[in-house]
Amino acid sequence: QVQLVESGGGLVQPGGSLRLSCVASGIFFSTNGMAWYRQAPGKERELVAAITSAHITHHADSVKGRFTISRDNAKNTVYLQMNSLKPEDTAVYYCKAAGTYWGQGTQVTVSS
Repeated sequence: QVQLVESGGGLVQPGGSLRLSCVASGIFFSTNGMAWYRQAPGKERELVAAITSAHITHHADSVKGRFTISRDNAKNTVYLQMNSLKPEDTAVYYCKAAGTYWGQGTQVTVSS
């Protein structure tokens, strides 16, 4: 049974930083692509960043230069480092594994 557990969300002021973590179990982590998505109220879920098993990364234009996805295969964990946060980054952030499995999400709120 695949489980993805996200953590690290919270309330942060504009310009602040957060690091999200997603720990995976039940899959062979190192051979699978991982991704972060987000969904703001009233909006569709959108891809934020993705990383392949070969550590090739892709970041959405809206977060390029501010967010960084990375992975630690020894810990079965994928990270999303978020810097220079803006109010429009407010959303529930979801981890996705192998193009199929979803975590439960973690709330990120950017507000003064």
